[in-house]
Amino acid sequence: MKNYKPTETHTKVEKGLKLVTIKLLEFKKRMNSELVVLENDKIVRIKPE
Repeated sequence: MKNYKPTETHTKVEKGLKLVTIKLLEFKKRMNSELVVLENDKIVRIKPE
C-alpha cells in the first residue's frame, strides 16, 4: 500500500471532527444526558460520569 499524504482539507476536517467530539462529550456531561452509540450492531446508552 502506498503512503498516503492527507490534503490540507482532509486535515482540517479531521481536526474539526475531533473538536466536535470533545464538545459533544462536554455537553452531554454538563446536561447529565446519555450518549447513544452503536456498538457491535447494538444500540448502547452511556451514562455521564
